[in-house]
Order: sequence, then structure tokens, then C-alpha cells
Amino acid sequence: MHTLITKPAAIALVVAMGAVLTGCHTAPKTLYQWDGYQPQVYQHFKGESPDQQIAVLEKNLLLIDSNGNMAPPGYHAHLGMLYAMTGKDALVAPQFEAEKKLFPESAAYMDFLLKKNKKSEK
Repeated sequence: MHTLITKPAAIALVVAMGAVLTGCHTAPKTLYQWDGYQPQVYQHFKGESPDQQIAVLEKNLLLIDSNGNMAPPGYHAHLGMLYAMTGKDALVAPQFEAEKKLFPESAAYMDFLLKKNKKSEK
């Protein structure tokens, strides 16, 4: 019986094909742009000034939007809560509404926070 490819040649061919296919792979684009959000949540729990966090989150939100990306779940809610902590009541509801629009599954919680915010304004 005649074989066209020897065993070492077959192994080399499989390895070469794997290298070619791996080289063509590009990383998928992520659904959300996290851009410093997670470190800011950590800083919040460490006690960093809410005003400093707001400045960083607002700057990162502008970058996220300018790149045509989407903020991750909780980003707008966190920013809204920081606004509430600093007495910037006019900015709270738009952030909660944005969170609710982007992530409908958060609607019940965002509605709860919106009601709570309206009561605290009175």
C-alpha cells in the first residue's frame, strides 16, 4: 500500500494549518466599553470623593460615546447615585432614565430609585 503523506509530514501540515488559522483570528469587539468603570466602583467603596469619581466617570462616558460604544450595565445608575450623593438632583433622573432605556431589565430598580429621589427632593 502506498501512502502519499508520511506521518511526520501530516503532523507538520496540521501544525502549519493551525498556525495559519490562529494567525487569522482577530479579537471580537466587546459589547460594552468599560473604560475605567470598574476601578471607579472600587474607589467608591474605598471612600474616594464622589466629586472625583463623577469627574472620571463623566470623562470616560464622553470617550465611550465618542467611540460609538455603549456604557456597561450599571454605569449610568452609578453616576446617578453619585449625583444624588453630591446634591446634584437635576442630574440624577436623566442618568436613571438612561440606565433604564439601555437595560430594560433594570427598570424596576431604576423606578424605585427615581421615586426615592423625588421624595428626597421635596
